[in-house]
Amino acid sequence: MKIWVDADACPRAIKDILFRVAERTKISVTFVANQRLRLPNSAFIDLIQVGHGADIADDEIANKCEAGDLIITADIPLAARIVEKGARALDPRGTLYDRDNIGQILDMRNFMDNLRGSGVETGGPSGFGQRERFKFANELDKLIALW
Repeated sequence: MKIWVDADACPRAIKDILFRVAERTKISVTFVANQRLRLPNSAFIDLIQVGHGADIADDEIANKCEAGDLIITADIPLAARIVEKGARALDPRGTLYDRDNIGQILDMRNFMDNLRGSGVETGGPSGFGQRERFKFANELDKLIALW
């Protein structure tokens, strides 16, 4: 089992949680980004730096992850791709994407995208704070306990 992180848009607070989890559990955590990241020196933490461009990091994660892996991403289309491979995805806000819910979540994302494309104001996500960090950490702990 391995944890992959769609790191370019991942909040710093979530990265910090993942650094601690890697050391505590000895689970390999790989950050995939199109820019250089400052990561702690650890045998359990890696960086794959990819080129710039749409979906290059997503493609890297989708191609390298395996069934049973966990991917940290807020990108719902990426989550759908990796769930199809038998992996799971966890949003930085603590929402778990799996075979039971990804279809509905992807449909809603596409619906909202169509609304925005037609000029409807849909608003953005709520702020990212302590509640979201706490929910993410709790969900991550539950998933690790199941492995």
